[in-house]
Amino acid sequence: GINVYQSLSCGVLDSGVMYANWVMPYQKTARLRLTNYTDAPVAVSGSVCVTPRPWTDRSMYFHAKWRQELEIRTRPRQDWNYLWVQGQGRFVGDSLHVVNPVKAWWGEGDEKIYVDGEDFPSHFGTGTEDYYGYAWCWNQPFVHAYHNQPRCDGPGNYGHTSVNRFHIIDSIPFDTQFQFDMEVWHWADTKVSMATTSYWYARPGARDNFARPFPEDFVIGPLAPLPEAKRVDGALEGEKMRQITITGGSAAPQAGFEETWSAGQQVWWTGAKPGAQLVLGFRAPSAGKYQVTAVCTKAVDYGICQIAVGDQVGGTVVDFYNDGVIASPPIALGTVDLKAGENPLTVTIQGANPKAVKQYMFGLDYILLDKVE
Repeated sequence: GINVYQSLSCGVLDSGVMYANWVMPYQKTARLRLTNYTDAPVAVSGSVCVTPRPWTDRSMYFHAKWRQELEIRTRPRQDWNYLWVQGQGRFVGDSLHVVNPVKAWWGEGDEKIYVDGEDFPSHFGTGTEDYYGYAWCWNQPFVHAYHNQPRCDGPGNYGHTSVNRFHIIDSIPFDTQFQFDMEVWHWADTKVSMATTSYWYARPGARDNFARPFPEDFVIGPLAPLPEAKRVDGALEGEKMRQITITGGSAAPQAGFEETWSAGQQVWWTGAKPGAQLVLGFRAPSAGKYQVTAVCTKAVDYGICQIAVGDQVGGTVVDFYNDGVIASPPIALGTVDLKAGENPLTVTIQGANPKAVKQYMFGLDYILLDKVE
């Protein structure tokens, strides 16, 4: 679609006017060709700005090419190629469009850029979200000079998302070869469709790996509707619990794992350090003794936490580290006396697994109460 955004390199105005500010040198002649792949008539008007420019042994042609792949499996994780060029040139940016059939975040993958035939990438990123200039899978449109997100449908990260990143003040030169791969690392085991446009300059004679697109390549099928999130019978949902006390960071509902979390959400505690506490309030139907079980989230950046229920002294210590986002098996929190109405569930951060990214996060999906007669 015509998604409005304005960057330094190119953009779309509110009026629908599209602009490209790329300098496109040519040695003798230039030709502009527009092809209509639809049956509908299209009226086009515009202008091209031409300025005299000497052609030297340093001059390069501008390239912008598009490719897409439908239904890429997210398991096992793989590197998806944006661009391969042989020759001398300079990489200046890219755009990415993702079609995501679930609400879960699709962009944990790292960019890997190989310059001049490197065996290991000299540009090795920390995630698609960081490469495109934002983090925490932000699902709202934003616009900046060098990076933008013109579209993100939602809810969560479901639907169509478009992002771009222009390397203007940080263009990447190469003498003989350039390769850009993006890791496909999705929270969910699913299939996504991806399309990318790469922008680069290259000396005459350079070669690339883009195939010519045909009309059928531009067709994207409709997205399936989101499945109903499963609900565990009797679950007291973490995201519904009242926040009584928090001594560090922030806690809020998080959606995106319909196939993992009961009701498709959890309460997510981030930004805290060891020693911080989060106290949530849950309701017992009547006073008495209950066996309490919890289901939480495990991931690479989650911490080691102690969980105490009601008036428990101490509590149950659990390491929530895992290389990948999963739901924990049921965690027995003990048999405790609860009062009718609201009772506290106290989470204290103890530290983190040596293998973990030290973010000390915690996520509670739900708890179950089984009354002991």
